[in-house]
Amino acid sequence: MAIWVDADACPVLARDILFKASQRTKMPVYLVANQSLRTPPDKQIQSIVVPKGFDIADDHIAQSAKPGDLVITSDIPLAAEVIANGVDALNPRGEMYDRSSIRAQLNMRDFMDTMRASGEHTGGQRSYGQKEKQGFANSLDRWLARATIQ
Repeated sequence: MAIWVDADACPVLARDILFKASQRTKMPVYLVANQSLRTPPDKQIQSIVVPKGFDIADDHIAQSAKPGDLVITSDIPLAAEVIANGVDALNPRGEMYDRSSIRAQLNMRDFMDTMRASGEHTGGQRSYGQKEKQGFANSLDRWLARATIQ
């Protein structure tokens, strides 16, 4: 079991939570990004640098994550791909993706992309604050508790 992080877009606060959880549980954490990221000096936590390019980090995560692993991502297509492969997926705001809702989330993402392409201003992502940080920490703890029992 391991945790794979789509680290280019993962908030620093969420990464800090992951570092502490890894140190507490000895769960390996792999931060995948197209640039080197600072990590604590811990052999369980690794930064994996992939070449720059569209979806290169996502492809690396999708090919590397195995059933029983967890992927941290806000990228809905990546979440859909890993879920189809039997891997759990969680976004940095604490929402666990699942098979029953991922199709609707993909449809909404595609709809919003179409709206933006037509010139519609759809707003940006909400800020990442204490509520989101706590939601992520709680969801991660629940996943870790289930993962260590199995």
